[in-house]
Amino acid sequence: MPEAAFDMAAPAPPMTADAPALLSARGLCFDAGGKRLVDGIDIDIRPGRRTVVMGANGAGKSLLLRLLHGLIRPTAGEVLWQGRPLDRDGRLGQAMVFQRPVLLRRSVLANLRFALAVRGLPGPERRAREAEAMERSRLGDLANRPARVLSGGEQQRLAVVRALACRPRVLFLDEPTASLDPGSTHAIERLVADAHESGVAIVLVTHDTGQARRLGDDLVFLHGGRVVEAGHAANLLDAPRSEAARAWLQGRLYLESPSPEA
Repeated sequence: MPEAAFDMAAPAPPMTADAPALLSARGLCFDAGGKRLVDGIDIDIRPGRRTVVMGANGAGKSLLLRLLHGLIRPTAGEVLWQGRPLDRDGRLGQAMVFQRPVLLRRSVLANLRFALAVRGLPGPERRAREAEAMERSRLGDLANRPARVLSGGEQQRLAVVRALACRPRVLFLDEPTASLDPGSTHAIERLVADAHESGVAIVLVTHDTGQARRLGDDLVFLHGGRVVEAGHAANLLDAPRSEAARAWLQGRLYLESPSPEA
C-alpha cells in the first residue's frame, strides 16, 4: 500500500509559530502528597505545530499532558481551549495515546467502533472511518482478533489510529514508542507524521532525541515541574541554554533547583 497521507482530519493550511493558540496553559500547577509536581507552567499549543516535551523522569511531562487533556484538575492555573476554559467540547477536540495502550477487552474492530460510537457518529460515517483506520493501520487481517493479544507494536498502532479516527485537532502522545522495536517505531512515527500533514497538532513526550528531531517543531524542556527552556526543537537540542537541559542531553544528573534561562 502506498504511503498516502493519513486523512483522518480535515486538511489545514501550514501554520506559523505565531498563529493563535489552540490550547494554552496559564500558571498551571499540580500538587500531590504535599509536593508541587507541576509548577506555574505557561505553554501554547498552536494549530498544525508539533511540540515535543522532554526532561528527566519525574520532571512532570506525563502530568502536563494529563492536565492539558483534562484528565486531572490543576491545583492552580487554568487550561484554555481557543481562549476559553477547557470544557467537554474542548476535550472532544483532543485525543491521547499512552505509553501502554489502553485497549478494551474486545476485538480490534470493536475497539474502533466503541471509540467512534462514544462520539455519537452516525452509522455510515462510523463505518467509513473504521474502514479507513483499519486500512491505514494494516490491521485488517486482525479485525476480529482480541485487541489485547496483539503484539506491542500492533496494539500501539491500533491505539494511534483509534485516536485519529475521532479526528482530533490535538493529539497527545506519551512516549508511544518507548518499548517498541525499530520497525514498530517507524510505523508509529509514520502515522504521526501523516496526521500532522493533515493538520493535527502533535504534543509528544519522548526521551529519544532522534525522534524529537524527526517529529518536533517546538521543544519544551521540563525540570522539577517547571519549564526551564523552550524553543525551536533542533536549536535547543544542538545548543541548550539551560544547565538542566545540557546535563540531561549529555547523560548527566542535574540536581539543582530549576531556574529558567532566557
